[in-house]
Amino acid sequence: MTVRTQLDDEGVLLVTLDRPARKNAFDEAQWDALATALDEAREDPAVAVVVLTGEGGNFSSGADLSSFSGAPREPRADGKPSAFFACVDAVFAFDKPLIAAVLGVAVGGGCTLAVASDVAYAGESLRMRLPFASLGLVPEIASSYTLPTAIGRQRANELMFTSEWIDADRALSLGMVARVLPDDEVLPAALAKAREIAQWPVSSLRAIKQCMMAPHEEAIRAARSVEDAWMMKLAGSPENIEAVTAFVQKRKPDFKPFRKRS
Repeated sequence: MTVRTQLDDEGVLLVTLDRPARKNAFDEAQWDALATALDEAREDPAVAVVVLTGEGGNFSSGADLSSFSGAPREPRADGKPSAFFACVDAVFAFDKPLIAAVLGVAVGGGCTLAVASDVAYAGESLRMRLPFASLGLVPEIASSYTLPTAIGRQRANELMFTSEWIDADRALSLGMVARVLPDDEVLPAALAKAREIAQWPVSSLRAIKQCMMAPHEEAIRAARSVEDAWMMKLAGSPENIEAVTAFVQKRKPDFKPFRKRS
């Protein structure tokens, strides 16, 4: 099982990414499991708030590049969306408060999931990264919209173009997280805040989230459409293959050969 769920008596569902040996990197099974957990939580009247976290001192290191297959986001044989796209659908369809408790590494999809959440609390050990340029890819999970909206266009461009690391203090100063706490206080604080929220009517929480999201829905759809088209085009490209190969071989990628004129 790659995702664990635990519902308390207050209506708070704790969803834990559980591949600690891989720093909770997403393979197909984990994308599917998170999608299922969020879809079920959306439909369950006993769930008022979801807290999303990672096992083993890390949130998520993003896509599991060790299992990269070149075009992992193609539709399945039955025509249904791939596990990744199904999960992104579930994230943006989730109409109750979603709180992220983030510490350790939050890279790629781990970072963009935190940005897509309604509130994110960070541990002092947090190290975020948007590595898409370094992988020959593009942003995902509508982060080409959600990140500039959260921190401003120029700051978002700098982070996207450089693929640089972001520590907890900088994430807080940029507005990527709401609060930074000692690592051992992050999950308790997130759960306590979730219980504070969960005391109110779920109908009101849903309506508030719809009000907060309504101005952004069209832009999120547009961002996803462009991101998805470019991701399908660039996944498996020579530059992307070089980046993944370099990752597996534990070396720095060399993109210079791809800049030569014909």
